[in-house]
Amino acid sequence: MDLEKFRNDVSEMTDKLSKNLKENDVSKLQYVRQQLIEMYRKNLVKINHSILELICASTLISRGYAVEVEKDITDILVCDIFAKKGGGNTIIEIETGFTPPEHAMDTIDYFSARIMSKIARYSQYCSKFSLATPVVGILPISKIFLLPPNARKKEDVQKIKDLCDRYYKNPSIKYDDILNAHLHSIYLINIDKGFAKELDPQGYVDLTDRLLNRSEVNY
Repeated sequence: MDLEKFRNDVSEMTDKLSKNLKENDVSKLQYVRQQLIEMYRKNLVKINHSILELICASTLISRGYAVEVEKDITDILVCDIFAKKGGGNTIIEIETGFTPPEHAMDTIDYFSARIMSKIARYSQYCSKFSLATPVVGILPISKIFLLPPNARKKEDVQKIKDLCDRYYKNPSIKYDDILNAHLHSIYLINIDKGFAKELDPQGYVDLTDRLLNRSEVNY
């Protein structure tokens, strides 16, 4: 643990992001920075993830939200970003695409289950739920979450539950949580330039489909 380096890195990013904020909003981002420093002291956060949280927090602060990071929302759930504005709130979960070594042989299934389980678990605790990822990664978004709950087929919901049950048993993901889950948007984070671009889920799925199709090699 190198507290001085962590403090310097998050301070540098905070200064960079502050240039695009109103003067009255700079202190709100500094509050987030201080939260992250205190959590690093307790070995609860890492620098890569903290930088991503700062960028997303800055985007929300610029839109008038009050932001907290690493917030407890239940006894077992901690969200990356929790933001409030007026009578509504939003939760953002940041995904980097990391999978543990024990899932080296089923990386895609594991990552897909993790994404779907987060949408199902977290979205019930907020007005708007979003995922965020660096621009270098692609999130496997199931198209079921592009549909309203009353348009989701029972067999499709069950298929997602079966996949999640392979990896999440304590507690398991409830059928109704998948049925009623909602995904408001996906944030693409440009770390080098210090900004996050928000896309609607359909737009993101269309974009990633085009990227994947173009990446296919024809022999």
